[in-house]
Amino acid sequence: MKVKILGAAMEVGRSGFLVSDNNTNFLLDYGVLLRKKGKAPAYPLHVKPKDIDAVILSHAHLDHSGNIPSLFISGHNKVYATPPTLELSKLLLEDMLKLEKNFCLFGNNEIDAMMKNSKMMNYGNKIKINDSIFELKCSGHVIGGSTIIIESGKKRLFYTGDINPNGSRLLSEADLELDEIDILITESTYSQTEQMSRAESESGLIKFANEIMEQNGVLFIPAFSVERSQEIACVFQKNNFKYPIFMDGMALKVNKIISKYPEYLRDPKIFMNTLNKITQIRNNKDRENAIHNPCVIISPAGMLVGGNAIYYLNKLAFNKKNGIALVSYQGEGTQGKRLLDTGKISIRRNDVNVQARVRPFEFSGHGDRNSLFDVIKKIKGNPTVLAIHGDIKSCTMFSQEIKEKFGFRSYAPKIGETFTC
Repeated sequence: MKVKILGAAMEVGRSGFLVSDNNTNFLLDYGVLLRKKGKAPAYPLHVKPKDIDAVILSHAHLDHSGNIPSLFISGHNKVYATPPTLELSKLLLEDMLKLEKNFCLFGNNEIDAMMKNSKMMNYGNKIKINDSIFELKCSGHVIGGSTIIIESGKKRLFYTGDINPNGSRLLSEADLELDEIDILITESTYSQTEQMSRAESESGLIKFANEIMEQNGVLFIPAFSVERSQEIACVFQKNNFKYPIFMDGMALKVNKIISKYPEYLRDPKIFMNTLNKITQIRNNKDRENAIHNPCVIISPAGMLVGGNAIYYLNKLAFNKKNGIALVSYQGEGTQGKRLLDTGKISIRRNDVNVQARVRPFEFSGHGDRNSLFDVIKKIKGNPTVLAIHGDIKSCTMFSQEIKEKFGFRSYAPKIGETFTC
């Protein structure tokens, strides 16, 4: 069995891995690395569509799905994923096409072709292609998100994709019931970070929200549209929060998709109760009405780059009675990162001090250092380990620690490298 690294080598973004055995080639994810506005995304290494027997998509996020439509420019492939993954991927790909239309390698025709050639599969289903079998298991990262197992001959590969072993308020924990593994491809995003517990993050957020409400303020929560917005809303619902909760932007479309797949949720009842409690914001009039009374507003973009976040920042950031809760990852060079580090935001190219109270809370969809090591502990056999999907330090240090703690052959691969077992 061979694995060629097409992307996500000591970086977070443009995931892609070509797995070959017994004349069968599987492409695991094929994403993009989105960069600053006006700069083209980075893509994984090119593969010829005719050389691929199946594309297996772990989850919908664009760093894993964002380049799959390019495979349909000059060819056709079968794309396998869970139903919510496919539906969310279409939503995110179409949105990327609007925002990055000058840089995308594909158009709406290719997205449509991708969907027409997609094959839905649920957790635990096994698909056989030639002499190889693959299966999806719950990853706990995002609704429909999957780890991938490929079995070919006597060799078995396990790809974590993005994994959250403990799950979340919305999702069950990852399914780590595995047989012996020969190759492990593991994410390393937070392998050098110990995160605050979910319970501590939730209680801190609720406490902060109540403090803002008591001073007649508005709490603005910029959050990713897929998963994070819904989880945060469920946190308020679970804690019997008494003030109005508003939701804006693409998260509303995501709500409809998630509600179609209750079997993928930890507690569908909490989610549906949450949808019944929140108020949807549809237009500028709704936005204007919402900001004048104590309430919580959940809206993209999670890093304060684009979306309706600009509106809420302009309206709420300069009043001491308001609050801003940062519950999403804040990437380098983003407005959210600048706010977190300096207490300032940029308006019309001028840095301005924010008067609202700003607090960060950890609600990552990725496993941290301790939970990633728990994943490794559950691996049976003596696998070759590839530590990917993290910055240089996270991948190299995690790889070295795996080697020292478990005695496995472990590598932080470079793009274009091939590994054989």
